[in-house]
Amino acid sequence: MGHSSTFISPQPGQDLFGRSKLNFFCIMAGVLPLAACQPEKAPKPLNIIHIMTDDHSFQTISAYGHPISRLAPTPHIDRLASEGVLFRRAFVENSLSTPSRACLMTGLYSHRNGQRTLGKGIDTTKVFVSELLREQGYQTGVVGKWHMQCEPKGFDFYCVLQEQGEYYNPEFKTKESGGRYLREEGYATSLITDHAIEFLESRDRSKPFSLFVHHKAPHRNWMPESKYLNLYEDVEFPYPETYLDDYSTRCAAAASQEMTIARDMTLIYDLKMNEPVGDRNLLSEWGSDAAQWQKQLDGWNKSLDRLTPAQRTAWDEAYAERNKRFVDSKLTGERLVDWKYQQYLKDYLRCIKTVDDEVGRLIHYLEENDLLENTVIVYTSDQGFYMGEHGWFDKRFMYEESLRTPLIIRYPGEQALRGIESAALVQNIDYAPTYLNIAGLARPEALTGASLLPLLDGSTPDGWRQDLYYHYYDYPAIHQVRRHDGVRDNRYKLIHFYGEGFGKDKGSTIDCNELYDLENDPHELNNLYGREEVRDVSERLQKRLEAYRTALNVDEY
Repeated sequence: MGHSSTFISPQPGQDLFGRSKLNFFCIMAGVLPLAACQPEKAPKPLNIIHIMTDDHSFQTISAYGHPISRLAPTPHIDRLASEGVLFRRAFVENSLSTPSRACLMTGLYSHRNGQRTLGKGIDTTKVFVSELLREQGYQTGVVGKWHMQCEPKGFDFYCVLQEQGEYYNPEFKTKESGGRYLREEGYATSLITDHAIEFLESRDRSKPFSLFVHHKAPHRNWMPESKYLNLYEDVEFPYPETYLDDYSTRCAAAASQEMTIARDMTLIYDLKMNEPVGDRNLLSEWGSDAAQWQKQLDGWNKSLDRLTPAQRTAWDEAYAERNKRFVDSKLTGERLVDWKYQQYLKDYLRCIKTVDDEVGRLIHYLEENDLLENTVIVYTSDQGFYMGEHGWFDKRFMYEESLRTPLIIRYPGEQALRGIESAALVQNIDYAPTYLNIAGLARPEALTGASLLPLLDGSTPDGWRQDLYYHYYDYPAIHQVRRHDGVRDNRYKLIHFYGEGFGKDKGSTIDCNELYDLENDPHELNNLYGREEVRDVSERLQKRLEAYRTALNVDEY
């Protein structure tokens, strides 16, 4: 496929992606008192705290107003929104944990930083934003989930979890631990906040700081803190409109995935079932047999052996009676799927409750130590997550629930600038340029993202991006989501699934497109690709997609 004919020439004063070359890193004088516009005039540099959860959906932050979150509010995260800017159109470039973290650290797309999948890949020769901030005089720290197969780079302080990390009594590695991960007693979300405060307490107070607080929660398998094990027990959460999606208009990828609540969410590992079952017919309905069930029970009970006696007692008291009721009810079919959905949401939201508590604890520390009004606080997730939409959990796809991520920025300053919403298209390639901008540093040429500071008054400056590029690579792998890339603008989305099939997909090479009108079809149920009435839209987005591939030197699609 040739590319020269698809290149879209930028307008005068714009770069390839249609962005203004002149006003990318400053906001007009008088709009915001930002240190980044004229750092030499600032009384002192602003501190930066980047809070990133793992798999936190925008649907479960009450500031976004989703029906689920109305029943499980997040008041401390909401406070950041009421005192800052809530982004309605924040997206990732690859909806997967490790690639998202690599994008944050490098400011580069997955194929440029090397981290396309969950496994090995990060190119450690790339400069991390932490290195640039430290060179600028910032004291740098990262706590919690790191999840890249390299040492934390550019940090004065780190205390990071082993791989994904455990919810209860996890292991952490520090600069002082000699390369060893040492077990700490407690709940991961609280311990991560402890270590964030440890960094703030021990820092050199003559320097500004940048601190990355990376929570494990609410990653699978959603193990709540002991005090919240019974939270929401009597709540029935609403079902999404696409809960019973049959994928009838989509490419084969939507149906061939392995991330449905009905088929792929496990009763033992995901839903905490540890009740022996003697009814062979019932086990068969649940997709198991006696030997498999016992093997899974043994593995799950081994995981529970991590808990202290007090933690295990609380756990058993919370789940034993519920699990017995479930076995006695002999649920099958739709009733079984509905039970799984409700239990999934309850455990997930219980984990979010502790996240919100700990965000509040960190905010309180900043207030008590006169740091809140000199610190930029960013709250986001490494990507979005499915809360039963399309019958799914997990992420990966370019559909909105996983492409879109929550993003809230509280910037210290004028009261009039608080409680604002932004509808601009932003992406996680923008975080590194934003933090460099705050520190008074120019954006390196290698970065294609933009500083978000010009958006903090709620407006979208002339020349801001009109579309963005996405690419998912991790196939074959868990959940079996096929490789795809695509482009999304303010109304439409074009997705291209491609590549040879493996495993159960063997022999099913895919080369298939989907087109959605997000204004008239926000749930992405009606694939318009190939229809005559949208030919102009298809051709326009195809040209933009090919322009991205060419400009970014994408080597597979």
